[in-house]
Amino acid sequence: MPPVRMTVAVAKVLRILLEDPSRPRYGYELMQVTGFPSGKLYPIMARLQAAGWLTKEQEDIDPSAAGRPARRMYRLTRDGAEVARVELAALSEQLRPPAAHGHGAPLPEGGAR
Repeated sequence: MPPVRMTVAVAKVLRILLEDPSRPRYGYELMQVTGFPSGKLYPIMARLQAAGWLTKEQEDIDPSAAGRPARRMYRLTRDGAEVARVELAALSEQLRPPAAHGHGAPLPEGGAR
């Protein structure tokens, strides 16, 4: 499985998928929620699928009867949901400001130490 580079865009998609990991999400729905165009969203989905974090299924409909093409549905795998939670927690930890002690402590009023 190729590793998934955790970018802000990947993290945004994963957070949405983790809201309800068992719920299938449609590509167009994900485009609306993330604000990403198809050219940005679908490569992310392909990388997550290649890594085994995501499954993709085609809706089983008759496009003529439905009046639209079949949708592609995405869902996190059990392992994908676990890894996504760990990766998002690690990213959150990396983004947390350093503890206020030593050099990171705020200066007293007036700016002198």
